[in-house]
Amino acid sequence: MVARGEIARFWSLESLHLVSSDGGAESSALADDNGSEEDYSYEDLCRANPRYLQPGGEQLAINELISDGSVVCAEALWDHVTMDEQELGFKAGDVIQVLEASHKDWWWGRSADREAWFPASFVRLRVNQEELAEGSSGTPGEEPVEDAGRGRHKHPESKQQMRTNVIQEIMDTERVYIKHLRDICEGYIRQCRKHTAMFTVAQLATIFGNIEDIYKFQRKFLKDLEKQYNQEEPHLSEIGSCFLEHQEGFAIYSEYCNNHPGACAELAGLMKQGRYRHFFEACRLLQQMIDIAIDGFLLTPVQKICKYPLQLAELLKYTAREHSDYRNIKAAYEAMKNVACLINERKRKLESIDKIARWQVSIVGWEGQDILERSSELIHSGELTRVTRQGKSQQRTFFLFDHQLVACKKDLLRRDVLYYRGSTDMDAVELVDLEDGRDGARTLGVRNAFKLVSRTGDEAHLFCAKKPEDKARWLQACRDERRRVQEDRAMGMEISENQKKLAMLNAQKAGHGKSKGYGGGCPSAPPLQSLRPVHQRHVTVPASLPQQQVFALAEPKRKPSLFWHTFNKLTPFRK
Repeated sequence: MVARGEIARFWSLESLHLVSSDGGAESSALADDNGSEEDYSYEDLCRANPRYLQPGGEQLAINELISDGSVVCAEALWDHVTMDEQELGFKAGDVIQVLEASHKDWWWGRSADREAWFPASFVRLRVNQEELAEGSSGTPGEEPVEDAGRGRHKHPESKQQMRTNVIQEIMDTERVYIKHLRDICEGYIRQCRKHTAMFTVAQLATIFGNIEDIYKFQRKFLKDLEKQYNQEEPHLSEIGSCFLEHQEGFAIYSEYCNNHPGACAELAGLMKQGRYRHFFEACRLLQQMIDIAIDGFLLTPVQKICKYPLQLAELLKYTAREHSDYRNIKAAYEAMKNVACLINERKRKLESIDKIARWQVSIVGWEGQDILERSSELIHSGELTRVTRQGKSQQRTFFLFDHQLVACKKDLLRRDVLYYRGSTDMDAVELVDLEDGRDGARTLGVRNAFKLVSRTGDEAHLFCAKKPEDKARWLQACRDERRRVQEDRAMGMEISENQKKLAMLNAQKAGHGKSKGYGGGCPSAPPLQSLRPVHQRHVTVPASLPQQQVFALAEPKRKPSLFWHTFNKLTPFRK
């Protein structure tokens, strides 16, 4: 960490103090709509929740449990897909046994009979470790053998106590989260706005997104939680209704999560300059924030929205069916899972439009409006024979997007080059399946054929596939296209004009550039000699943290499309 004296050469900490218009010190808390808020000081939170706020506190607690012989398990917040043999791959929701947590960024763990490093920020520790350890060891139905030296960790707690533990974690983490949000708004944003020579309005909007709106929303949410929290008997708390009442409000996280990759890229560019590094560190010291870099604080909303379904799932597990809050907790779990799915769907759309924009730029002779004006997802692609009214056959490669079907012609010499040959408005046509035989309109014998018939006129487009199975795929794809359009409309799934324009501008840059992600601001691991674990059997800690993205925490409504593979073969999609 940069020494305070060194920072003083660049920034006067006193000059950053918050001063109101009347000359007095500005209140450390932002007044809410009702003009009040139950604020928690750093010291109060540290006393109540030492492992959440103190740097390294969670690692120390984990290593103490491990050294005691306890089994410590964590649950994955995101998928971790890796081709590196040194790293442990897993999917969101998987349980990983933590074997060592001596390094703050990378922990050593076991999953599916394999041990390797995994990113610590990708997981959430389960609250009831003892119960989980018993349930995850040995064969199902067998009682675990108790060790006298580990008895205090192996005795199962009552279901009532288990529920108390989860309720307490939800309340504790919510209070700490509010502290982090307030620190970001007061410690960073407010100071940045004072230094107009360093930050433009557009830069601040890119870096911080709508985090102030999230802070305002979360304060209201926490107030309602506190009202439902039973301090004397936490297991009797009825917090399910709070999640149900605020479920629509959680949708604001979608904008923040979608903006986060751009925020990391913008921040990484600024941090290359020493004055910005020292400025942000001075802000952190003045606000008395914990020893986490600004990019770590900006990641907390992304992590938080992913934790809610996991916390509610664990709470539901320890809530008896006869409990007065059971139905609300179950409904809240489903609601927050749907919120996470919606956010993931929007993020997937944003990632998809970047690829679509690059695809359009690669098409020779594109005409008309940009494809992103109407479409945001590729649904199916492949070769079909289009038969004109005059009976002429045309071999074309078709790309079915939401709202439109694009036709392209391959170059005779370079088969990876495509020429634009028109598009069909899917909103204006109906799908008609044709039996093998003679087509009445064209008096032609056709096989594996189908039509797209205009809803308003007599125009019809006739297509023939090579094989019956190819035809079946196209028929299903056309039905899927209609269904997805309806789903997007029902979910309010829209991509902003700015995001579309940005995708096209990035695609039009020379060489199409490399996609920007979270990697620029990721910390590097220290030298190997300082990391050698007690096991003396680990491989080198990975050099940098992987990209963190929001992934669905349950079965997604749509499976990932396989057609980008075909896309890549047909067009220069490679980065």
